Amino acid sequence: MTGHKRKGRVFEILDMRNPVLSEAQKTALDAAARASFDFSAKAIMQAAQDQTGLSDFGKMDFVERLDLWCQCVKDDKFLSPVSHAALWSMFLRYACDRLRVEDICNRHPEILDIEIDRPIIVAGPPRSGTTHLLGLLSADNRWRSLPWWEATAPVPTEADAPTADNPNPRWSRAQTGWEQQDALMPLFKYMHEFSPDHISEDIELQALDFSSYLIEWMALVPKWRDYYLSHDQSGTYAYLKKGLQVLTFLNGPNRWVIKCPQHMEQLPVLRKTFPDATYVITHRDPVGSIRSTLSMWLYASRILRTKSDPEEPKKYWIDRYKTLLQRCVQDHGCLPAAQTVDVFFHQWIKDPDLILKEIYSKASMPLDAKVLTKLHKYHSDNDPGVKGRVIFDLERDFDISAEDIRQHFKFYFDRFPVEQEIK
Repeated sequence: MTGHKRKGRVFEILDMRNPVLSEAQKTALDAAARASFDFSAKAIMQAAQDQTGLSDFGKMDFVERLDLWCQCVKDDKFLSPVSHAALWSMFLRYACDRLRVEDICNRHPEILDIEIDRPIIVAGPPRSGTTHLLGLLSADNRWRSLPWWEATAPVPTEADAPTADNPNPRWSRAQTGWEQQDALMPLFKYMHEFSPDHISEDIELQALDFSSYLIEWMALVPKWRDYYLSHDQSGTYAYLKKGLQVLTFLNGPNRWVIKCPQHMEQLPVLRKTFPDATYVITHRDPVGSIRSTLSMWLYASRILRTKSDPEEPKKYWIDRYKTLLQRCVQDHGCLPAAQTVDVFFHQWIKDPDLILKEIYSKASMPLDAKVLTKLHKYHSDNDPGVKGRVIFDLERDFDISAEDIRQHFKFYFDRFPVEQEIK
């Protein structure tokens, strides 16, 4: 593979700063450059109404946020044509799905009376193992989770009805999207999977209200970051709950397990929205998480940006992690101890069963030997290193050391017994 050095199932990306584009990447960029998009709330909402035949978006306070998302896209001068196409499609999908959520709630008002009973909610720094923990808990099918194919199309349409040739068109669409992403960024699957059955973050439901920190992963959007961090997110978390109520109505009442790293900086709102939840907060040396985030951003920049500049993610994401973890330190005390499990990575590695038993105990869910065996199998089969892993190099790719990053997080180590991992 051009620009990559492969050692068995271990990959080292040697062209981070000066990427060598594949033919598939060049073709995608050329094709996207021929398209144009009107990034405005008005245009996106009209396109969604035309596509769905629906008109009621519910509360209209989201329009201000959607317009700000669009303005931030226009302000980021280094987004590639592929990014513009992806962001337009994403914004349109959220607008369409919001229309469908409002429509089904209007037709079935009893949806809003559905109880979201004692969910497990996982939070932790991005790129710290929360995805694996979510998938592990979801392997116990007594919990209801959100697979990617459902997250990206929560309310099925007539076109999504099963046929003899296609038992799940929503799954098939998700698979097509995953294959397209894999063709453009073939090493991304070793960093973060988005296959149809991958268990998704609940941020996909928050995004129907056009809020959350989601767009920060797609573009450099300091204006949105400041707006989001200075505005109460109660309305968006209420919309997350509404999405869970719709999915429960459509597919059954099992207790939910959901996750989003962003919850770490929204603990009071999370607590207010889901007061009977079991809160599982993961903790890990921020250096490892940040190293992964910076590297993912730089690798993806070859197709999502017009330049691969290590200073972009370094300048944005170290500070962003600091805000996330500062808010966790500040607000952690709002969570009841009887409903909270703090998971420390070094302890998880030594004895995951002990932590699983604590989670299940606080969630009042029996954990017998049969279930534990099933979880062990998932843990073994889906270990992040089983399919392959990518080696990240801070000093080579970002001219920064682990200690350069760690010095910003003394407050976090002072508050939680997190062990240093990255030297």
